[in-house]
Amino acid sequence: MSEQHVHSAECRYSCDVHRDKHPYSCDVCNKAFNCNSNLIIHQRKHSGERPYVCELCNKAFSSKSNLITHQRTHRGNCRYICAVCNKAYHDRSTLIKHLRVHSGERPYLCEVCSKAFSQKGNLIRHSRTYWCALSYL
Repeated sequence: MSEQHVHSAECRYSCDVHRDKHPYSCDVCNKAFNCNSNLIIHQRKHSGERPYVCELCNKAFSSKSNLITHQRTHRGNCRYICAVCNKAYHDRSTLIKHLRVHSGERPYLCEVCSKAFSQKGNLIRHSRTYWCALSYL
């Protein structure tokens, strides 16, 4: 009889992440996730569910982390101010991303179709589209 190594839940999750396993998939768009909680947050994009509501302005969010990030805007201690529209940000990197709205800068370029994006995450999402992904095969 062969001996099996038993993993704790935390270790099993870590192993799945590093093995690039994505056992949880969305019934609507088939996007796959390595963690069920990420799938649940993703599914809210399709359902429109936003269970986390800011008590100060009633703006709603699909994840608790997005609510927490938003709540910082109410604290009034934003150090980084846009010189064009006076929007305030807590961190420099977010201000830099915002400034691209005004400048039109799109530094992230798809190597397949040459479409340009202002944020790296948008390029990554685009790269997962069917026809661009097929071009890599």
